[in-house]
Amino acid sequence: MAKQEYVNANREWLKAKALESGVQEIARGILYKVIKNGNPKGPTPGPRSIITAHYTGYTINGKKFDSSRGGVPMACRLSDLIQGWIIALQQMHVGDRWEIYIPAEMGYGKFSQPGIPGGSTLIFDIELIGVM
Repeated sequence: MAKQEYVNANREWLKAKALESGVQEIARGILYKVIKNGNPKGPTPGPRSIITAHYTGYTINGKKFDSSRGGVPMACRLSDLIQGWIIALQQMHVGDRWEIYIPAEMGYGKFSQPGIPGGSTLIFDIELIGVM
């Protein structure tokens, strides 16, 4: 598939996903679906918070490119992550588990990463475990 065809296929996939039941939009084209609700009065991270989370990342063809599951949860400053994570996780409470759909522009954009072609919509299953 040519690069522009791939980019267009990812955009079309995201448009179709937005129409699915239970899928909601946050901002900047980022979509999510709740898998499990945590405590709605629990902490929510800010951009400078250190978060602890388990996650699995996929491309739209279902190819897993990264995961912390089966190992130690990821811990890092939220502001060090891609824009899609920064925006989405600030809406989550500790204990929430969401499937997040991030347009390429809020992920790695036109740049390829290991296992992720440039222009990819990113799908993450994220469980927010802690906020400091």
